[in-house]
Amino acid sequence: MGLVPKQNSSGGKDKLGNISKQGDRCLRSLFTAGALAVIRYTKIHGTGHRPWLTGLLARRSTKGAAIALANKIARMAFHDGQGEPYKEPVALAA
Repeated sequence: MGLVPKQNSSGGKDKLGNISKQGDRCLRSLFTAGALAVIRYTKIHGTGHRPWLTGLLARRSTKGAAIALANKIARMAFHDGQGEPYKEPVALAA
């Protein structure tokens, strides 16, 4: 979908490029708009029950956090479409 950075890694060195424009432009913009809506709601009503998003907004800009949240939402949607339950990674569950 083009929500994650293009990766050119070799020899143990991680080289992440820009977010690619490949994939479905409409779907990418819908996920991003939805993520911006979640961030706007979170800023108005508080971030008590979203610690991952709170930490992300402290480190990143609003649009950068929206892209990361859109990627997370897309992964959840993909797992839901596969018929298997979404398992949050251990690093994000804490």
